[in-house]
Amino acid sequence: MVRSVIVTGTHLVPRSEVLAAAGVAPGTPLIRVNTAEVAARIDTIRQVRSALVSRSWPDRVVIVVRERTAVLAVTAPVKGDGEVGGGYDLVDADGVVVQWGASRPADLPLYTTAAPVTSLRGDPDLAAAADVLSELPAWLRHSVASVTAPDPDQVTLRLADGVTVLWGGTDRAGAKAVELTVLMQAHLHYYDVSARGSVLTK
Repeated sequence: MVRSVIVTGTHLVPRSEVLAAAGVAPGTPLIRVNTAEVAARIDTIRQVRSALVSRSWPDRVVIVVRERTAVLAVTAPVKGDGEVGGGYDLVDADGVVVQWGASRPADLPLYTTAAPVTSLRGDPDLAAAADVLSELPAWLRHSVASVTAPDPDQVTLRLADGVTVLWGGTDRAGAKAVELTVLMQAHLHYYDVSARGSVLTK
């Protein structure tokens, strides 16, 4: 019989919320715990990317949670009627709002879009922006202040010092980084490394 449920991997989601979603009652015969169904219930928690559930004989259920990680900040809409509004919705690469913050975290670039945050789940433009950020070398990633992506092949980075980089799509990340490193020695304000074999600056 189930005597304990162990939960690991949670930082954003309270353990109590995971246990409530899991719905594993103490005293349930361990063999009757459907681990796939338990994991599916936990996966409905917004901040959870995935959950791995296993039986640990003789009397434990172990839940390993993988939480979503915010990669971009989106300006949250200002609400009326006394509701909380403004600030920033912090979203992961799938466009899922992981947290809300009154101010933008220094390590999360602002994702500039006209689309409401509720429509960003599964958005290919946002996914491309997140992919590009994940491929950037550390020195460049930390200097990105904001990102726009009107199209998955038109990701544009705006750096903290006012420089704009048209990065393009998610291809050739390593080559683009090398090109940009060389080009930025000219201290210009705009660089286009989006096209293979041609680099534009101004």
